[in-house]
Amino acid sequence: MSSAIVYLVGAGPGDPSLITLRGVECLQRADVVVYDYLANEQLLNHASAEAERIYAGKIGGRHNQDQKEINSLLVEKARQGKVVVRLKGGDPFVFGRGGEECEALSEAGIPFEVVPGVTAAIGAAAYAGIPLTHRDFTTSVAFVTGQEGKDKDESAIDWDRLSLGGGTVVFYMGITTLRRNMLRMIQHGRSASTPVALVRWATTACQQVLTGTIADIADLAEEAGFKPPAVTIVGEVVTLREKLRWYDSRPLCGRKIIVTRAAEQAGEFSAKLAARGATVLECPTIRLVEPESWQLLDVSIKELSGYDWLILTSGNAVRFFFQRLEALGLDARALAGCKVCAVGPKTAEAFKAFGVRADLIPSDYKAEGVVAEFARLDLQGARILFPRVDKAREIIPCELRRMGAHVDGPVAYRNILPDRLSAEALFALEKRSVDCITFTSSSTVKNLAAMLGEELLVDMLKGVAVASIGPITSKTCRDLGLKVDIEPAEYTLNALTAALEAHFG
Repeated sequence: MSSAIVYLVGAGPGDPSLITLRGVECLQRADVVVYDYLANEQLLNHASAEAERIYAGKIGGRHNQDQKEINSLLVEKARQGKVVVRLKGGDPFVFGRGGEECEALSEAGIPFEVVPGVTAAIGAAAYAGIPLTHRDFTTSVAFVTGQEGKDKDESAIDWDRLSLGGGTVVFYMGITTLRRNMLRMIQHGRSASTPVALVRWATTACQQVLTGTIADIADLAEEAGFKPPAVTIVGEVVTLREKLRWYDSRPLCGRKIIVTRAAEQAGEFSAKLAARGATVLECPTIRLVEPESWQLLDVSIKELSGYDWLILTSGNAVRFFFQRLEALGLDARALAGCKVCAVGPKTAEAFKAFGVRADLIPSDYKAEGVVAEFARLDLQGARILFPRVDKAREIIPCELRRMGAHVDGPVAYRNILPDRLSAEALFALEKRSVDCITFTSSSTVKNLAAMLGEELLVDMLKGVAVASIGPITSKTCRDLGLKVDIEPAEYTLNALTAALEAHFG
């Protein structure tokens, strides 16, 4: 029982990066996580794989468990000696019923800690570009429940002070009672022309903002089919949105984009797209693994001093090559007498991580570009080591041998099919809710076709913009019956990201 504790953690308003460091620490310690429907499920990734996950939110618009059941659950799990995290959307003590849960824990003698979170009003206002206070407009703000008095003849809210005070008012959970709440404000003295903003799914890529006035916002919401969850911001500060909006003005805001890179590679590209407002669905179509045998690469590594050139065409090739170098008790010093060719700036960066500076970086980041650069050199009798993926094109070794070089091309890693495709990405494709799919190598396209079947691939990508990193990948797409909509002039992730911006901008 000594280690048992319940952490009430504010998950923030939706953006998973808005959780506090303390909140992440608690999740990492958790034996049990009890979460609600407003807590971003990505946050559960901070908990260990062994942690029990219990959903206590809404199913079909109705609460999965009532508050008393949740209170009992927290007490029960803590009495089992477990570290429990109650992960709540927003802040536990701002319309989060955290006080009730703490009372139940206190009465049961269970130790607890409250970890504040960014409450919905703060997050929604910031991401909508609306300062809740501004010295030119107001110096006060009130948070009010929009559901209060739903089944009562009289409200306990002091509508006179709320309406006449002139400060910013934020209603939580007030979309279903929007018309009545706005009418009450008018009846109690607030000007019908006061600006109003509704912010739905605040701080997420699905965020929607609708603006109007107290007089017309309910009609506008009905016309737009504006649904919960949302907050209502009332006050003159709403007029600042057009000047201060930043989140929903990003070039890829509202776009849903599938990234097909290998799981260990997807993060960098996904982050670039998310920073520009996209909803990113990672759907790895390749898995990178060790070769079936290291024998040929090991032989070449032991003879490194006899090679004139080492060519590596990707960061993956660099990673697997140096992994094997280390396994054989060697390091970058083994390359002392060998020049290095890195295909592309990212590959060159990967070399630098091991203390090696590339001697040659072709200006054209594909096999033909490598061949063109080496055609300027005298390769007669030169020994070249080209560790590569098992399905690499044969252009580099064949052409360099034609120039008189001796080329060894041992397999450094294999590209195989993943066990399964992302269910989330497939579901989004079936719903026709995807705007774009990105392919960063021919393998990503071929593997997706192999797992889905070519006919289904073409059918599922109807109406979806296809983005290819370069001409070789684009050719593979077209060979499989896909139309390529986006292809950057330079074959890099930065260039592909810029091309996506231009296409959707």
